[in-house]
Amino acid sequence: MGDSIITAKQMQSVPLVSIIIVTWNSKKYLPACLDRLSVQSFQEFEVILVDNGSDDDALDGLRDKYPSLEFHIHKLDGNIGFAAANNIGAGLARGLWLALLNADAFPALDWLSKLLEAAEKNPGFSSFSSRQINAGNTRFLDGAGDAYHISGFAWRRYIGYPADGYGKDSVEIFSPCAAAALYSREAFLKVGGFDNDLFSYYEDVDLGFRLRLAGYRAFYVADAVVEHVGSGTFGVRSDFAFYYSHRNLVWIFFANMPGLYLWLYLPLHIFTNFAYLLYYTLLGRGGVVWRAKRDALRGLSISLRKRREIQKNLRVRPTKLVKAMEHGWLKPFIREVQLRSALKEAAGQDS
Repeated sequence: MGDSIITAKQMQSVPLVSIIIVTWNSKKYLPACLDRLSVQSFQEFEVILVDNGSDDDALDGLRDKYPSLEFHIHKLDGNIGFAAANNIGAGLARGLWLALLNADAFPALDWLSKLLEAAEKNPGFSSFSSRQINAGNTRFLDGAGDAYHISGFAWRRYIGYPADGYGKDSVEIFSPCAAAALYSREAFLKVGGFDNDLFSYYEDVDLGFRLRLAGYRAFYVADAVVEHVGSGTFGVRSDFAFYYSHRNLVWIFFANMPGLYLWLYLPLHIFTNFAYLLYYTLLGRGGVVWRAKRDALRGLSISLRKRREIQKNLRVRPTKLVKAMEHGWLKPFIREVQLRSALKEAAGQDS
């Protein structure tokens, strides 16, 4: 399905961290990302680049341009999705830790060292999320880890909020945002990595959910900073992102919500999905969301089969897991209003 290139230097040493970057026509951003990695204060890492069938030349000449970096380049014949490509990278990785980094995420000089420092100080946690600053407007956050609501909807904490007032405290979170996150390789592989069927979007929420079900916890590291271009903070999200987000959140809810909580929160799940269907239909974006829900229902039997295996591996009290979620029937809608208000304020300050 592709070919791999391993440097001679890589064969000689085993790094502490494997940084996995999935690329797809990433020529515009990848150099800035690698520039930041080449000057990290902590350098005991390898870089695994998994290319999803790009038709640009982003990977050409990287070993010559960045001689200090240990590269493993794996080129795929086509785009198999963010989830599957990261799983390939994890299979190639040799480090004790997997650092997932988007090609359009530009880490601060001490980003990796701060994540590792947090891991050392918090041995009860197996995954760590970064403080994401919006690369286009650094006055605003692009996220501070992921939150999961009992309805099945999830969001990045403080996305669109002023960076000088939010996300400054390091705290336990539901799950990391995989745009810039650190995972224990052992924990990642133990729960099976990402779900390939999700393709892209919400795949990190699903992984975080399964890690929690297996007894692992997640931590947000406020001083591990990256600037992230992304697509969700400013501007309108693409139909591609809309489709996979709204399809995948249904599958994740049915596969992962433990025990009787599935039935307890099912009415809220249905209500929230229909409310968003109506909301986005009124905004003129109903077509893609209706298609997402239709396809979610068509694939629901697969999620239920996965559920049987996932719930067999439950290692934490469901009540404890649910306490880590967001509550309140109106919380997703309040969050939507808050986000729109934050974006409007940001646009006003930017004009």
